[in-house]
Amino acid sequence: MSANLDRFDIEILRVLQKDGRLTINDLSTQIGLSPSPVARRLRLLEQADIITGYAALIDEAALGFGVSVFVSVQLDKQVDEALAAFEAAIADFPEVVDCWLMTGNRDYLLRVATSGLPEFERFLVGRLTKVRGVASIESSIPLRRVKAGLARVP
Repeated sequence: MSANLDRFDIEILRVLQKDGRLTINDLSTQIGLSPSPVARRLRLLEQADIITGYAALIDEAALGFGVSVFVSVQLDKQVDEALAAFEAAIADFPEVVDCWLMTGNRDYLLRVATSGLPEFERFLVGRLTKVRGVASIESSIPLRRVKAGLARVP
């Protein structure tokens, strides 16, 4: 934990993670500190890139994307140019919600959100397998989410 964060800063993070739309007054009431210091602390947390932005949490299933598939990708070469080319291709695929460069026997782990398995198959066969440098792909379909979180807060 950063030495610069005290209990009020941590509480600001915890409360905002649950509801990022709170006003400064509501936030100050919840953490027990007056509005001016809360506003100053919030601004400092943003300037330090501890709070990196604000966003709406969206239910993918409500939008018709109820199937997530985890896809491990191994490239034929793990050199800078191959990594950059793969990452540029993935950036253009709206189906890919998350992409992580990994250690171990696979180079990337993707989370792909689709309307169903037919759409996933079209994505896999029509797009992902055609990305230059992809040597192998392994897919796993999750049964249910056991735990979900946005970020770990002290």
